[in-house]
Amino acid sequence: MAGASFLAIDLGAESGRGILGHFDGRRLALEEANRFPNGGVRTLDSLHWDVLHLYASMRESLRAAASKANDVRGVGIDTWGVDFALLGRDGSLLGNPRHYRDPHTQAYPDQAFATVPREQIFARTGIQFMRFNSLYQLLALREAGSSILEAARHLLMIPDLFHYFLTGIKVNELTDASTTQMLDPATRSWATDLVSAFGLNTQLLGSLVPPGTVLGPLRPEVAQDTGITPIPVIATATHDTAAAVAAVPATGSDWAYLSSGTWSLMGVELDSPRTGPDALAANFTNEIGFGGTVRFLKNIMGLWLVQECRRAFERAGTVRSYEQLVHEASQAPAFGPIVDPDDTSFILPASMPQALADFCRNSGQTPPDGIGATVRCALESLALRYRWVLERLEQLTGRTLRTIHVVGGGSQNELLNQLTADCCGRPVLAGPVEATAAGNILVQAVGVGLLGSLQQGREVIRHSFEVKLYEPRADQKDAWDAHYARFLQLLK
Repeated sequence: MAGASFLAIDLGAESGRGILGHFDGRRLALEEANRFPNGGVRTLDSLHWDVLHLYASMRESLRAAASKANDVRGVGIDTWGVDFALLGRDGSLLGNPRHYRDPHTQAYPDQAFATVPREQIFARTGIQFMRFNSLYQLLALREAGSSILEAARHLLMIPDLFHYFLTGIKVNELTDASTTQMLDPATRSWATDLVSAFGLNTQLLGSLVPPGTVLGPLRPEVAQDTGITPIPVIATATHDTAAAVAAVPATGSDWAYLSSGTWSLMGVELDSPRTGPDALAANFTNEIGFGGTVRFLKNIMGLWLVQECRRAFERAGTVRSYEQLVHEASQAPAFGPIVDPDDTSFILPASMPQALADFCRNSGQTPPDGIGATVRCALESLALRYRWVLERLEQLTGRTLRTIHVVGGGSQNELLNQLTADCCGRPVLAGPVEATAAGNILVQAVGVGLLGSLQQGREVIRHSFEVKLYEPRADQKDAWDAHYARFLQLLK
């Protein structure tokens, strides 16, 4: 139906947005309805999400959508993965959810392997081992004697929680549930035997629904308060990476995606999971995508490195926009000191520039000197990590990956895109920037029957958004090969 609009509420680690998508049957046009801040809140020694503040901001998104469009056909929420909320017997929220960077999981996952071996966990879930996976968050709460965990009767992932607030319906959407390390990606059901082996309550895990499921209308109170009609709430691809990958404007199978933001998620789409020893050794992950796909990928620390440098510079009295930081990095000497972006010292450092400098010293390198050199160190290190991941994707899947599609906010970083093309020796196609919101909306459109498939949705993306091509520069190849050899030594 021409003239249909959908509201995507896209929640990231730094901010959230309400994005209206206007779909005319062939093209999708995006319009920002509102924007609101987000971030972890420290209480005593813990880091939490202020979900009630976020929910109030989402209701503002509904008000803004009602004022801008009279044909809104649905709303869906996407967020980051792994974090969850716990509800009590009466359905009430039990405290603010923990932030994935909270230090309470530092002893995991190694401590978990004493109960269930690493190989067995991976064989059942196919999920990359990161200390903040939902499974380890639950184990950390139990180890601490959490009264909230003892009282809990339902576990909802963060987007599931907001859908519950909007509808009163408690379900677990599949793409986000697949990030928990408690789901079997082959059967697409909870790995209850694994959860039970850790002594956790499997009754916390609710009904699973696929992306695109229409949950029901907005609760009357929400519709009346926000001035919007009781539109359907749609469990879109609620994990933001799943939404972003749905909006990759690609055809065929000879491409890799790179969803670039606070995190970098680099991978390919498969028909079935890879949970063998090679995938385990490379610590890759198998998450559920839209349209029956598996997102076989690697989580990389991403532009968090630059974001935290910017905050540290501001605390020291030097204010820079991201554009200014990238410009200064472009003027800094190439092929300087590098780091492993995924080193645990970068998860929640007191000062990111100091953490980068310390890593360089500890690995026998001269630390970067100045703002531009520090940011360049982070960006070159990311490009090198992307090459490492790309090589393993080809090895593990047997595919030749000829193109890298970069989507999300990081697709605007022209320096990083060019460094990635040069380092990986592949053309980089950058865009769309708002891939997560666009993918969220496309899945909603499929859910209500306006689109028939993932392939049709990607055709809409190709008609709607321009992409920018970055070709690898031949005169840079030898220097990058030498730089990459240094990086491989660093990883050892």
